[in-house]
Amino acid sequence: MPPAGRAKTKQDGDMSTLQSIHLQVLLPTDVLVDETVVKVIAEAHDGEFCLLPRHIDFVAALVPGVLYFYNSAGAESYAAIDAGILLKCGSTVSVSCLNGVRGASLAQLRKIAAERFLALDERERNARAALARLEAGTLRRFRDLQQHTRG
Repeated sequence: MPPAGRAKTKQDGDMSTLQSIHLQVLLPTDVLVDETVVKVIAEAHDGEFCLLPRHIDFVAALVPGVLYFYNSAGAESYAAIDAGILLKCGSTVSVSCLNGVRGASLAQLRKIAAERFLALDERERNARAALARLEAGTLRRFRDLQQHTRG
């Protein structure tokens, strides 16, 4: 609110903007969270940090973990995220990550995240094994071709 006798300027913003954060958690194919909150807690490589509406703008590289956020009534919500990037600019906090899930409680979130991320790990292992077989087969064929051309 501007001091008495001074007109409200664009820099002052309105009170609802100063008291809330627009949180977006973006995945490559989906928007996991798009809400107005009053507090966000995330974890970077150097530890957890809390963002409030008038926090300074910055960027942080996030580690895999839980993103906590609170609505104006104080209700806590959770999202498990993979490593990602958090950008705080003005009254907007955007988080971009490859994988994420949302749960109503930490227990539910742990279960959902374990199922989804373990399945993803298994698919990655299978894909890496298939790629290794393809690479080995290609190298064998090059070696055979080399031996055939040399005589």
